[in-house]
Amino acid sequence: MASTNDLKNGLVLNLDKELWSVVEFQHVKPGKGPAFVRTTLKHVLSGKVVDKTFNAGTKVETATVDKRTMQYLYQDGEDYVFMDLDTYDQIHVPGATVGDNANYLLAEAEATVALHEGVPLYIELPTSVFLEVTYTEPGLQGDRSTGGTKPATVETGATVQVPLFITTGEKIKVDTRDGRYLGRS
Repeated sequence: MASTNDLKNGLVLNLDKELWSVVEFQHVKPGKGPAFVRTTLKHVLSGKVVDKTFNAGTKVETATVDKRTMQYLYQDGEDYVFMDLDTYDQIHVPGATVGDNANYLLAEAEATVALHEGVPLYIELPTSVFLEVTYTEPGLQGDRSTGGTKPATVETGATVQVPLFITTGEKIKVDTRDGRYLGRS
C-alpha cells in the first residue's frame, strides 16, 4: 500500500484487480476545498488510457513489477522466448504482449521484460536499434538526399521509410518507439 502522495511516473497500481501504470500525475491544491491528485493511468495489458482523480493522502495498492534485462532467443510459434541474463531461466512471452516491438527484435538482442507474479506484462526495447536493409527500390537519377522518402524492408521484416539514397545491404538506425529512420550506422 502507498499513499497518493507517493505516486510517481512508471509506478504500477493494482486497482480493482487490474494493473495500471501511472503515466502522469499532478498534485492539485485548490484555493477552496481539499487537495487531490489528478492522474493519467495506462492499463498494463490492454494499453487503454484513462484519467482518474484521487483525494490527497488516499491509500492505493501498488503492484510489484519485476523488471529484468533479458536476451531474446527465438520465436516458438506465437510465443517469443527470452532468457534471464542472471539466472539463465527461459520464459515464453506471448506475441500479443510483445506487440509491435517484434518489428525491431533481433535474435540475441537485449530487452527489459516486466513481470508480475511470473506473468510477462510488457517488454521495453532500447530506444533505437541498428537493422540491415534487405530490400529497397534503387534511387532514381536526380534523387537528392534532401528529397523524399521510400519504403525499405529491414531484416526483421518491418517496413521503414528511408531517404532516397539508402540502398539494399546498408545498416540503418531505427527508432523503436515510432519506427522512424534516424540515420546510417
